[in-house]
Amino acid sequence: MTNVGIGQHPTGPLVGLRVVEFAGLGPAPHCAMLLADLGAQVLRFERPEGNEFPNPVLDRGRHGLSANLKDAADVARCRAAVALADVVIEGFRPGVMERLGLGPDVLCADNPRLVYARLTGWGQAGPLAPRVGHDLNYIALAGALAHFRAVGSRPVPPLNLVGDYGGGSLFAAFGIMAALWERQRSGRGQVIDAAIVDGTASMMSVAAGFTAAGSLSLDPGRNMLGGDAPFYRCYTCADGREVAVGALEPRFYREVLRAIGAPDSYHATQYDVAEWESRGREFAGIFAQKTRDEWCRIFAGVDACFAPVLAITETAQNDHLSARGTYVEIDGVAHAAPAPRFSRTPGAARASVEGEELLRRWGAQPPTP
Repeated sequence: MTNVGIGQHPTGPLVGLRVVEFAGLGPAPHCAMLLADLGAQVLRFERPEGNEFPNPVLDRGRHGLSANLKDAADVARCRAAVALADVVIEGFRPGVMERLGLGPDVLCADNPRLVYARLTGWGQAGPLAPRVGHDLNYIALAGALAHFRAVGSRPVPPLNLVGDYGGGSLFAAFGIMAALWERQRSGRGQVIDAAIVDGTASMMSVAAGFTAAGSLSLDPGRNMLGGDAPFYRCYTCADGREVAVGALEPRFYREVLRAIGAPDSYHATQYDVAEWESRGREFAGIFAQKTRDEWCRIFAGVDACFAPVLAITETAQNDHLSARGTYVEIDGVAHAAPAPRFSRTPGAARASVEGEELLRRWGAQPPTP
């Protein structure tokens, strides 16, 4: 892993972009991290008591300042900073920023070019908008959670990847970039309502489309992408560790059959759902005969859509990820390197630093007492 120093100057395609983040939890900080990784200057207003759930990876790349949003002087200071910024990111429930005097009506009047991103679970409007929720609830309502299950079992949450970060922070970042592009033509900013339920529903478009076309079933036991097909699931090895087989196409499935010593005749019935359960049991017995590393050696160089199932503590040592520099090190902690990658203006993961100097560089004047 590459070691990244605290004093490193920002690099990336977003150098010069000024972002104000109001500290929150989960998807909003991740959105700000994505922008910081690609060179944006992110000034983060933090609670005086500190972050309730500090995260050394998620919180990287910031210039932090303490602000009591119930104190008039600190609110005035926030407004002065936002007046010089390009983007605001906040993840509070609808109405909270308005009550603090920092809503879009105020901040966009101060700065008509401002892109104001509001990232919530339920969105800014609708019956559930004022209600609490978490990733599990959002992906449940958006039609995703129901399909993360095996036959006869309850749905299993896919961590909080699908809702908070897939449907939330990534869609918010996409919305910010789209609004900045439009601002080049109009000269005006706008407010972004990034709701996790909306983003998750959009991510389900592929599954919804294939289901409507009759080429995919999401029913437990028949879900080709949900772990029911013997050629698209995980298997436990002799050492208790797992491997992932994802041979959707017939030509890759044939390579799997050859590598594990299964009859080539199985190739003809790959998509016969009636055989999936028995075939899966047979393959499970085969994979249980060797360790994960032994199977990795057998599949090395074979085009079979195969990979070991790695724990997050193992990924930085993987040969492929190491060769790509997928992880960097900051203060002894492994961080995923900025993604995606750029040929001329690569991003960089940076440690967070204190924000007073950044505010001075922006030219913010202290509020009048």
